[in-house]
Parts: sequence; structure tokens; C-alpha cells
Amino acid sequence: MDKQSIKKEEPGEPKTSNKLAWIITGHEMFESMVEHIREARTSIRLEMYIFEDSIPGRAVMEELILAAERGVDVRVLLDAWGSASLPTSFWDHLTRLGGRFRWFNPISLRSLGLRNHRKLLVVDEKFSIIGGFNIANEYIGDGVLHGWRDLGLRIDGPLSEDLSESFDSLFAVGDVALLPFSRLRKSELRKKIQRGNDSLLLSAPGRGRGEFERALTLDFHAASEISIVAAYFLPPPRVRWALHRAVARGARVRIILPGKSDVPVSQLASRSYYQALMRAGIELFEYQPQILHAKLVVADDVVYVGSANLDRRSFRINFELTVRCQDSKLAAQARHIFQDIGSHSSPIDPVAWPKSRGFFDKLKESWSHLLLARIDPLVARRQLRTLR
Repeated sequence: MDKQSIKKEEPGEPKTSNKLAWIITGHEMFESMVEHIREARTSIRLEMYIFEDSIPGRAVMEELILAAERGVDVRVLLDAWGSASLPTSFWDHLTRLGGRFRWFNPISLRSLGLRNHRKLLVVDEKFSIIGGFNIANEYIGDGVLHGWRDLGLRIDGPLSEDLSESFDSLFAVGDVALLPFSRLRKSELRKKIQRGNDSLLLSAPGRGRGEFERALTLDFHAASEISIVAAYFLPPPRVRWALHRAVARGARVRIILPGKSDVPVSQLASRSYYQALMRAGIELFEYQPQILHAKLVVADDVVYVGSANLDRRSFRINFELTVRCQDSKLAAQARHIFQDIGSHSSPIDPVAWPKSRGFFDKLKESWSHLLLARIDPLVARRQLRTLR
């Protein structure tokens, strides 16, 4: 697969064109991050759900310090829950040099369930990296022989300006407990930004469908082939029905889910859907070599990539970012990635699967579904109401 920029500007093409390149291993991800930070001249914006004092974490920190020493404006935003193991003192050297560090939504019972799950690096407002990779040792490797399997996208173009502005909006918010609920519903934190054939879908806590869910269901309704890689799969009914209807009208739908998961309760909840999905004609697979953490959706010539999972939390509760690209060449490469992940996955047999589930298996799956599909969103909604 060609790992160079996959979308070239042609004469007369709108200036909104972005050059995009896949990042398919943890090795590539961290090398790319370090390279971009090293080349920064004016600004660096780094946003992570999980940042650990680890081999890649220390490598990134060293480059951030060097950037601050040469006068680059460095800003770092970490989710306080996701990165709870990292002491604030880790950033002391950087902040003494003028870099700015901030915890997003410091841990509080009032807003504990509202988390920033985004992963983003923006350099000089021109280059950016998005995807599912956190900065931790678990992501080192190729996702087959070693390390979690994940996926990222490198962006060179004006979409990076929008990502930069999105970062600034969240950096300014800081403590979600101090943010009025009305701003969560109607603000720059929850919207769609269009750039030619590419769009940035920003998700934030709130009522009703967000832009990610709306765009996804519309594309599912129109697609003849849908390929999904989902680390955590617990979609709301509207999304599931769109997949069912796609198969009913003759579309092929394939979903790769984790055979090994870092969140066992999520895997159990996902498995509660298996029989209904396979009964509808959807093909299911489970990735075997390592923990699957990738997020990818391909619907004909449309590709979705970013931090959002296909679950209730990403659709309605978390702060997330997803890029939707309509590009036949990018989609062809995404299908190649899907096939590669699929080559390390085992198909779920629709006949054998029900026979393999005992009473206690089904009970655990039902309780896991109740916890993640009902109780977790209910708690989050109650916390949202306290932010009026």
C-alpha cells in the first residue's frame, strides 16, 4: 500500500483540498508525531485521552521541550480521568519554558462521566494527526506481533486549521463543570465543518443526534458496501437499523470486532448483538493477534476515521472528533487496511455461535449491555442536567 499522501491537488482543484496519509502502526504513529513536533516553527497543540510516562511519552516530551526552547507556542490538553496516572509535575519543565498544560475536566463527582476522548496533534496549523492512538507503551508495535492494533490519519491542509480551532475551544473550556449546559448543546464543540469533500465532525455531550451519528446513518442508507472496524461496538438503535436495512436492500456489511479487549465489559455488551446482527445477514469477525483499538468505517467511497467508537458514549457523551472523507482512492486504501485486519480475524459462524453461549454467558452479556447502554448514559444525562 502506498503510504504517501493519497489525495493530490490537481490544477483548478479548490484550495480546500487536504493531503491525507494513513498511519497503520504504533511505530509509524510515534515516529510521525516526533518528526512533526521537531519541525514545528510557530505552534504545537497536543490533545490526548491517555498520556503515560512511557517510552513514547518521554520521547514526545523531549521534543516538546526542545520546541518550547526555540520559541514555539506549545499547548497540551489531557483528559484528567484518562491520564490520571500521570502526575502534573511531569509537565513542570515544559511550563517553566513557557509551554502551557491543562487538565481537561479535573476529576469531580459532578461531571466524572463527561470525558475528552479525542486524540490530536496539530503543528503550525498546517499539519495534524488524528486517530485512535494514545501515547502509551501498549501502542508500540505493528498490532500483529506486538502492541495494540490501531489506526491514524495524517492531514496536510486547511482541515488542520479547523482542528486547531477546535483544540483552542476545548483548551479554553478546561473544567466542564463550569461550562453551562446550553453551551454544550449549541456551540462550536458540537458541529460539522465542511472542507471540500472532507468534513470534521465534532461530538460533545448533549441531547439528540450529533453530526457523527447523523452523517453515518445517511451514508449507511445509501451504501452498497459497508466495512467497519470497531474496538467498542454498542451503537444506538438508529445506527443498527440503518445497518439492517442496508443488508435488506442488498448491501454487503462486514464488521470486525475485538477477539481481545482492554475493556471486557464492552466486549460482552457487543456480543449481546451478535445473533441479531448475523440474523440480519451482517458478517462478523473477531480480531485475534492483539487488542483491537482501531476505529474505521468505509461506506462505498466514504471513509470515517478519528477517535469516536461506534458506541453510546462516543455518540452522545464524550468529546470526540471524526473526519469524514469522500474520496475513492482513500476508500480503496481503507478497504485494503480492512482486508489486512480481516486476514488476522476469525469469522463468527451464525450457526455455531448461539450453541456456544451458555446461560451464564448470556447473563453476563445482558448485564454488560444494561450497564453500558442504559445505566452509563443515564448517569451522564443526569450530570449534564447539573450543568445548566
